[in-house]
Amino acid sequence: MADGPEASIRGKRVVVTGGASGIGRAIVGLFAAAGAQVAALDRDDAALDLLVKETSGVRGLQVDVSDADAVASAFAELDDAWSGLDVAIANAGISSRFAVLDLTPAEWRRMLDVNLSGVFYVAQQAARRLLASDRGGVILVMGSTNGITGHPNYAHYNAAKAGVIALAKTMALELAPKVRVNAICPGYVLTDMQRAEYTDEMLEAVNAGLPLRRHATPDEVARLFMFLASDWGAYITGQAVVIDGGELA
Repeated sequence: MADGPEASIRGKRVVVTGGASGIGRAIVGLFAAAGAQVAALDRDDAALDLLVKETSGVRGLQVDVSDADAVASAFAELDDAWSGLDVAIANAGISSRFAVLDLTPAEWRRMLDVNLSGVFYVAQQAARRLLASDRGGVILVMGSTNGITGHPNYAHYNAAKAGVIALAKTMALELAPKVRVNAICPGYVLTDMQRAEYTDEMLEAVNAGLPLRRHATPDEVARLFMFLASDWGAYITGQAVVIDGGELA
């Protein structure tokens, strides 16, 4: 393959949830620049409007992924617009810090509703369409190193991400050979969401403990999504692919 991964992305129909900010916005920008038709789904209408204005060829749909009916409606709208789908990226997620003894049932449910159930609703809708197509396709879900190893003060987040990884592996088995499914598991990524939870001192302490001595950028994670969505990743499925600067090592 003389061309890079982006060559096989050109013209593909791609859905990205949580596409208006952070890693999601980096994914949307990268795929759009490669010539894909991209639909960004996000609950933040203002951020979506800005994304559509600043990124050529991107369609924005306001959707709360924790609402199964809203997800189904968004996919139905894209059916009318595209008459098909090639890649679905279930990236939307939230984060919060609580000691396990302080976690309320409401906060537990909120986390799992968005970070686990939301991923399932999107992946299921995508799977139905990809299996029905002649070409099949790719589903990529946002996991985390938190779903592989324990992190204090994130029991709800860790549990949701572990569930996402198990979901990806299960769907990879059920949907093969027509549809590939993988979970991408970043470690520390310098997004606005991360910034909101960590002071400068906390960020410095984290960086000091990482082999590469820094957080990832959203663009670095987006490039892994493109690789796995492209023909370059054609023999990769059912994996939790880690991008963590050596953290787990």
